[in-house]
Amino acid sequence: MRLTFLLLLCAIFYLAPSRSSAQNIQWQEIYPGVWKGTAGKPDAYDLLKAANVTPSATLRTLDKAAFPLKKEDISIEIHLGKTYIRLPLERNEQLFGFGLNFQTIHQRGRIMQLHADHYGKSDNGRTHAPTPFYVSSLGYGVFVNSAKYIDVYAGHGVRKDSKNPPEVQDRNTDDNWSAHPYSDAVEMLVPAEGIEMYVFAGPKPINAIQRFNLLSGGGCLPPRWGLGFTQRVHRLYNAEQVKQEAKAFEDRGYPLDFIGLEPGWQSKSYPCTFEWDKTRFPDPAKFVKEMDAVGVKINLWTNPYVSPDASIYKKIDPYTASHTVWNGTIPDLSMPEARKILFDQFEKEHVKIGVSGYKIDEVDGFDSYLWPDVTIFPSGHSSEQMRQTYGLLVQKYSYEMFRNNNMRTYGLVRGSNAGGSSFPYVIYNDNYSHEDFITALINSGYAGVLWTPEVRASKTAEEWLRRFQTVCFSPMAMINAWSTSMQPWTFPEVAPQIKAVAELRMQMMPYWYSEFAKYHYKGTPPFRGMSLEEGFSSGVKNKKTATNLEENPYEEALTKEVKDQYMAGEYLLVAPLFTGETSRKVILPKGKWYDFYTGKLAGNGEVITITPGLDKIPVFVKDGGIVPMMPVMLHAPKANEKVDLEIRHYGEKNGNYKLYDDDGETFAYEKGIFSWREIKVERQKNGELKGSISAEEKGKPGTVGKVTWRYMTK
Repeated sequence: MRLTFLLLLCAIFYLAPSRSSAQNIQWQEIYPGVWKGTAGKPDAYDLLKAANVTPSATLRTLDKAAFPLKKEDISIEIHLGKTYIRLPLERNEQLFGFGLNFQTIHQRGRIMQLHADHYGKSDNGRTHAPTPFYVSSLGYGVFVNSAKYIDVYAGHGVRKDSKNPPEVQDRNTDDNWSAHPYSDAVEMLVPAEGIEMYVFAGPKPINAIQRFNLLSGGGCLPPRWGLGFTQRVHRLYNAEQVKQEAKAFEDRGYPLDFIGLEPGWQSKSYPCTFEWDKTRFPDPAKFVKEMDAVGVKINLWTNPYVSPDASIYKKIDPYTASHTVWNGTIPDLSMPEARKILFDQFEKEHVKIGVSGYKIDEVDGFDSYLWPDVTIFPSGHSSEQMRQTYGLLVQKYSYEMFRNNNMRTYGLVRGSNAGGSSFPYVIYNDNYSHEDFITALINSGYAGVLWTPEVRASKTAEEWLRRFQTVCFSPMAMINAWSTSMQPWTFPEVAPQIKAVAELRMQMMPYWYSEFAKYHYKGTPPFRGMSLEEGFSSGVKNKKTATNLEENPYEEALTKEVKDQYMAGEYLLVAPLFTGETSRKVILPKGKWYDFYTGKLAGNGEVITITPGLDKIPVFVKDGGIVPMMPVMLHAPKANEKVDLEIRHYGEKNGNYKLYDDDGETFAYEKGIFSWREIKVERQKNGELKGSISAEEKGKPGTVGKVTWRYMTK
């Protein structure tokens, strides 16, 4: 009897874990058009808990929407301690997202493991921002809130109980046989005993992305100076060399708002002391103050790994991991004790003397650099969870430090994830393909992050100029010259064109600032892919268009991935050229589009071929577009400084635009001290266009000086 009982217990113990357990998903509409679904026992620590942000109040004001999928077609099973997720896919559906990808825009049919890492050579899920969020061309989004490595089969893999099975083919006789049969599902595997996931309604893909960003607190709102120009100097520059660098920009008339200091500002780095090297910077407070006096702020490179020679080493050691990185201890930033010690040091040594921000390096991955997955963290969170969230943690708590000092910041970081949209950081890396940079810029809009296509080294003047042009139409206009000491005028033969596009970046600051305000308040990515633009195809070939491909080149173009053009703000389409190119095709969405520089009609819902020359990056404006511009300035306007505006209107349609205004430097906007001024251009009875701007509100910021109007299309 006893033997029988023991055998029964053994059977229960060994057989129970192998059973698949279908889970009931508990759905709750937490905001209009946003549903949270819970199944099993989700991990206590996840991406949203790491980011720890308050969802934007805008979410409560959105229109009601129906659940965008059939709930019965979403299934979750727990098997062997892991969660299996299955979501439906329609035949004519394309997918975008799954993190900051560098090679691909269309994600249907791909297999990935979402894993924080340096970018490699393929979009396999290992990237700087492995965001487990995707958006469908049918107008909905899905986010899996897990801080684990997630295996994704995005329309790849066929279950035998599929509701829409592929046709069975015979390779011997069927010329259309495929090694990758049609799949009607997105499947994900999460190494956890339950999951929390979110579904976002549209009705359009852009609306689903907006809801996702708003759930993460809305997009970041940088200071005005953050949208100016930045130069990162050689890693061993001293205070006098940095001053001379700023003076060279001033003397030559090139815009400059902040300079980045690389590892040599610290007494030791890799690992870091976070303390100034007094041989290079004998009086840091005086140096930062002098730089600020000439309109140039200071940004500091660092990574978070603590050198044994750091003054905080012994104090922070009990709150660090079992392993090291470059012999530096790893602060467990999920613990309040660790982050207080680290960021109190940052505040005392840097922020209190006026340092404006950071470039936070080496928080993304690369297995031979960062900690291994056997590392133990004192918080009890797994190494895997810390790897997926470390970029979020350094952003959040450094940002809070500036916030506590009522200083807005804008910096650079190597890693991020879902939940980090509101943190004022731009991702960068060591990859240097210009084409990949633009693909990543497009994908950043699907991932809830910002990405900058920096300028570093270039072999030719043409390459230097082409790279420079694209950074001026990106979230951060940056030369990263830490290893080369290159300057905008390094190639004299293109120095005038470089200066012109840098000046254009500054002229467009009212536009850029308003577009980032829309990112903050409405969740609209300031830089985004063409599939999110009204009048553009979803990028899916279906039966209807397939019959017309040969006779309609426009439809044919729309079935392909569009990786080399993107939307910049509400009205602008940017179509960069790369080294060696003299002409290119541009796919214009439906409606009339106009040349940004001349106002001439470029086309109407068609594929055009352009030969723009070297001087300018091709930019097109949609019909009725309005672009507010200011005079050329070497530095961004200071807090509450009035600037004149030239408001440009393009095309034939009436236009309207919301111009955002606040002091540009503090968090007063969170107390309601900001304004949206409405700009309108309307055609009068006599056929002439006339512009107007709403009056300045009493008690609100008023930085708009004299307004002039320029109607670009005659």
